[in-house]
Amino acid sequence: MIRKPPKEPLIAIIGATGTGKSQLAVSLAKRYNGEIINGDAMQLYAGLPVITNKITAEEQEGVPHHLLGCIGLQEQTWVVGTFVKRALKIIEVIRERGRLPILVGGTHYYTQSLLFHDRLAEREGSHADSGDQEDERAQWPILDQPTEVLLEELKKVDPAMAERWHPKDRRKIQRSLEIYLKTGKRASEVYAEQRLRKATAAKGDVADEDGVMLDGPGMRFPTLIFWVHAEANALRARLDGRVDKMLQAGLLDEVRTLSSHAHAEAAAGRPVDETRGIWVSIGYKEFKTYIHARESGDVSGKDLEKLQAEALERTQGATRQYAKRQVRWIRIKLALALSEAGASEHLYLFDGSDSSAFESSLVERAAELTKSFLEASPMPRPEDMTPLAKEMLTAKREYDVSAQPEKWAKQYCDVCDVTCVVEEQWQQHVKSRAHSKLSSKRRQHLRN
Repeated sequence: MIRKPPKEPLIAIIGATGTGKSQLAVSLAKRYNGEIINGDAMQLYAGLPVITNKITAEEQEGVPHHLLGCIGLQEQTWVVGTFVKRALKIIEVIRERGRLPILVGGTHYYTQSLLFHDRLAEREGSHADSGDQEDERAQWPILDQPTEVLLEELKKVDPAMAERWHPKDRRKIQRSLEIYLKTGKRASEVYAEQRLRKATAAKGDVADEDGVMLDGPGMRFPTLIFWVHAEANALRARLDGRVDKMLQAGLLDEVRTLSSHAHAEAAAGRPVDETRGIWVSIGYKEFKTYIHARESGDVSGKDLEKLQAEALERTQGATRQYAKRQVRWIRIKLALALSEAGASEHLYLFDGSDSSAFESSLVERAAELTKSFLEASPMPRPEDMTPLAKEMLTAKREYDVSAQPEKWAKQYCDVCDVTCVVEEQWQQHVKSRAHSKLSSKRRQHLRN
């Protein structure tokens, strides 16, 4: 079968923080007349280049970058539908200029929702653009109610999903209710539709609910995805060193800026929600206590040094944990979605552990694959490129079971006050050391 060059190609670059995604994106953009779209939620915010780890103007090397520093501190991070809608418009404009769109960023649920047809995300986008997020909250004030109120309301409109979640899992309960309020459909129905689309898409072309034919196996565009990975020890050293560089580059000044803004908003009767938006950026909450102690003048120099060292350690630890979550998303969510859509051949993994060979090895290989992709030339199987690729590109199946009712098996352990949502979780729990210890204590108490 003769392949044809893709009409609307997209390059997507993913991976954990600190692996060199932006460097690769710039290199490919310079070679293939590309423009770059930011896919990192924190880098949407204006200013704060250190705490959000923005690519500098010098590092951009004249390549146009989009969705970088485009919202203010007072705004919440975009819901995924808003990002998808804005990114799609930018991709269209880039293509009208005859250039290649390149998506790069570490917020992988943004990337995944852009790569695949996602009717739920598109509905979210329409609501998010109809007014600011405060207006949206005012439209559905029940979403701010206590968790038990949300659960009771969810039981009324979608009892299947209400039964699915632990009664204290506010995030999932709230999300299921929000889906119903925004779309008019039960979350259980939405997930069922998604399963049907995936199953149908795997067999070939499929029309969406509006009768529009989707492109290929459930993906919006012909897409080549590069996953820049790094071995754990190499990445840890790199990330720890990057936090040190952030301090030298002015991290504390940016923490002070955020803290002052929060105080000003509180004084004006508009307290910020530090559980969302820019306020959850790594570095702010970790160094906030140290900054306050330093500015108060009430803490001795030795204690200040200790607070700074603790803040540095927390920031390094949080950065490492974030990198692990990013890799987990790729292996569990994105790789699985590609596998189920029959599109695993779109994902190539590169080992970026050796930063000294990044340009000469990794970039050159990615450039060769990009050329083959754009020209529809034969390409190697991703899993055959390296032993690491074969290992890492095997999709794990430990993913969200909300869209898999056949796996629902909620069970409650009154010994540990733990609710498990699937049989695998239940088996892990009852075999755990904590469960055995508490069960032993209960048996001893009953004997006495």
